[in-house]
Amino acid sequence: MFRKAKNIDAAFRQVRLFSVATLLGFLLLSLFISYKSFQLSTRSQQQIYILANGKALEAFAADRKDNIPVEARDHVTMFHYHFFSLDPDEKVIQRNIVKALYLADASAKQQYDNLKENGYYANIISGNISQTIEVDSIRINTDHYPFYFTYKAKQQIIRPTSIVTRSLITEGYLRNVARSDHNPHGFLIEKWRTIENKDINVENR
Repeated sequence: MFRKAKNIDAAFRQVRLFSVATLLGFLLLSLFISYKSFQLSTRSQQQIYILANGKALEAFAADRKDNIPVEARDHVTMFHYHFFSLDPDEKVIQRNIVKALYLADASAKQQYDNLKENGYYANIISGNISQTIEVDSIRINTDHYPFYFTYKAKQQIIRPTSIVTRSLITEGYLRNVARSDHNPHGFLIEKWRTIENKDINVENR
């Protein structure tokens, strides 16, 4: 009788141990599945698909701080492109200048007003002049805020009788602002000024 009781007690302990081990196993499995599901959910939220020319292209989200140098350089590039890409057409000039002024503060508006007052844009239209710009380099210091930048480029002023190549160097600061359709990078150029703008070559046509 006593022996049977001991066997029953041992069997009960084994069943209880097995039950606890099974519960722990299920708990660990549930935690593992939850963790993997969370990982998959996070990864899927960082993936977006862009439809371009009828094809779905996969893109990945990233923190803004990872992209600051790239976005800042593109912001500076697009500002200068719109400000300095001109053709002998008042509507083209106005459209480009408006796009540029969305990306900068009053320092850019002041330079535009000075050029307009001096008849620069009127001369482009009356003289059938086109102006293009090509970036040489952009340096941005992201260690200190607002971010200081220098922009170096070559301008080409295409006249009916000649092509003038000019060296252009500007500087300014980048401040964070809200993103919008007019300002997709969320930067604003401040204290923008031209350091150098001189002829380096003249070619007769």
